[in-house]
Amino acid sequence: FQNVRLFGSVSVLDNVLIAEEARPGVVRGLLPTLLCLPSALGAERTAREEALRLLDAVGIAPHAQRLARTLSYGDQRRLEIARALATRPKLLLLDEPAAGMNPQETSRLSDFIAELPSKFGVGILLIEHQMRLVMDISNYVTVLEYGRKIVSGEPSEVRQNPEVLRAYLGGRTAERALGTGTHA
Repeated sequence: FQNVRLFGSVSVLDNVLIAEEARPGVVRGLLPTLLCLPSALGAERTAREEALRLLDAVGIAPHAQRLARTLSYGDQRRLEIARALATRPKLLLLDEPAAGMNPQETSRLSDFIAELPSKFGVGILLIEHQMRLVMDISNYVTVLEYGRKIVSGEPSEVRQNPEVLRAYLGGRTAERALGTGTHA
């Protein structure tokens, strides 16, 4: 997820439709599709409705007919999440979703990711170096240093852990990054 991987030369809507085809259990025969049989047309209509619902849920439905490569970087990330959700996962792995985003995009993404479990019934496994984002949206945090677990717990506990502060941030920088100090 660190690098955007979309089908840039097709529409935003088609990107989600392609992902829906990869969902386990989705079988659409070539012959019924080529012959435009009612079953194929109904399945296509249902797939389009679902794709548009996902685009609406991630906030980019107005861009459904645009080429994916014309979206802003933040909207491309949202499209990637819509594509992942189209496969109906139980657990969504997000690997540094805020990489390369400006603060405004990161803030919007943070709010969006926080809503995913309740909106889609999906668990989130987040790998992220922007500690403020992690602390803001996580229910449970595990911090690693060079592959070794330092601590696991609720963000309020992890935020105060001296090993986490030393390993990742050090002193006042840590307080500012985690929002634990008196400085703004």
